[in-house]
Amino acid sequence: MNAPHAFLFALFEVIEIALNLYIWVLIIGAVISWLVAFGVINMHNRFVQMVSDFVHRVTEPALRHIRRILPPMGGLDLSPLVLILIIIFLQSFLRNLVL
Repeated sequence: MNAPHAFLFALFEVIEIALNLYIWVLIIGAVISWLVAFGVINMHNRFVQMVSDFVHRVTEPALRHIRRILPPMGGLDLSPLVLILIIIFLQSFLRNLVL
């Protein structure tokens, strides 16, 4: 394996790990929103507020663009699912590009 190929492979691995972490943050955000909506967790809890605020700040810039395109679904927000599918497509594309 030559040096440029090894560098690209290592860079891809780091990008893939970051994208996987972002997917988990999106899932955590969706779960938190459901738990708050059903009254399972309380937003007055400091830890819940911190986690929810972090997730919102990290995911909202990307989700905002998708929400502009998606039609309203009667209270159902499909933007995290769409973003996860886009990330999976991107991971597959990069994987095939590097290998």
